[in-house]
Amino acid sequence: MGQLLSHVLPPPVYGFISRYTQNPLNLFLFSICGPLLIFLFFIPHSSSDLVMPKVSDARKMHPGSQYSTLPESHPKSIEFVEYTPRTLALFDGSGTNEANPDNKILLAIDSQVFDVSSGRHFYGPSGPYGNFAGRDASRGMAKQSFDLEMITPLDQPLDTLEDLTMEERYEKHE
Repeated sequence: MGQLLSHVLPPPVYGFISRYTQNPLNLFLFSICGPLLIFLFFIPHSSSDLVMPKVSDARKMHPGSQYSTLPESHPKSIEFVEYTPRTLALFDGSGTNEANPDNKILLAIDSQVFDVSSGRHFYGPSGPYGNFAGRDASRGMAKQSFDLEMITPLDQPLDTLEDLTMEERYEKHE
């Protein structure tokens, strides 16, 4: 084989190859590094089937699997909305309206609005926390009180909570 290569290849190339192929360790390393170098220099395009199969092909590969390359539907996006006490009051779960076609239940605590629709039996109109739905519940949650006096009226500005003690403001419940 060496004589055949010496006739086919130019002398500098044959000398280089014969020097490095005589040692079995070099042959082993070439067999590992060769495919890696080919893959690095000929990287498939990101849309290639080698990198990412088509959605239909991916679903066929694992039809019963719960995992796939794409979700069944795109998750709903979260919008930044600034609420006033009157606009937040429309989201009390009492029924659908133009501002609330999905009958969501929202409540605000310390200037953050939370969607509590999944806990409709707690925060809905007949639930134990129903008086907080569609309102600023900061004072009621801090004082751990369900009294109606804890809720800021709709025609007044948001409660600044300045009269709360440090324990009421930052109490950690375990």
